[in-house]
Amino acid sequence: MPTPETFSTRRRVEFRDTDAAGIMHFSVFFTYMEEAEHELLRSLGASVKTESEQGVISWPRVATKCDFVRPIRFEEEFDIAVSVEKIGKTSVTYGFRFVRQDVEFAAGAITAVCCRVSHDHPPKPISIPSDLATQLTRFLAADQ
Repeated sequence: MPTPETFSTRRRVEFRDTDAAGIMHFSVFFTYMEEAEHELLRSLGASVKTESEQGVISWPRVATKCDFVRPIRFEEEFDIAVSVEKIGKTSVTYGFRFVRQDVEFAAGAITAVCCRVSHDHPPKPISIPSDLATQLTRFLAADQ
């Protein structure tokens, strides 16, 4: 089996993202994970919101988590490595590693469900489009 790919993006801790001690606030990790997921999807020619003849497809989150190991401070740069932990029929679980100078300082996950959405009805889970599922398998963790 080929080695899985990892998508990576770089960020800098902005002043607006810190607490009174100058440490990145815990809530910002979730924003960065979502932004990294969006970048991964765009790199595959996809989006978290797609309009088609069948309607609008989007990816509501059904689970998130983030474990913090050590602080990161204002103006420090770091990388977010994104992998795919699991691909189901209707959902994808992404894994995120936050790394600064080869040291992991946080790790998280987001599970998103592929849904048809409209203003008149609640989101309805649908199968992940096969072409996108195939592309995402490139990032599937080796132990899956």
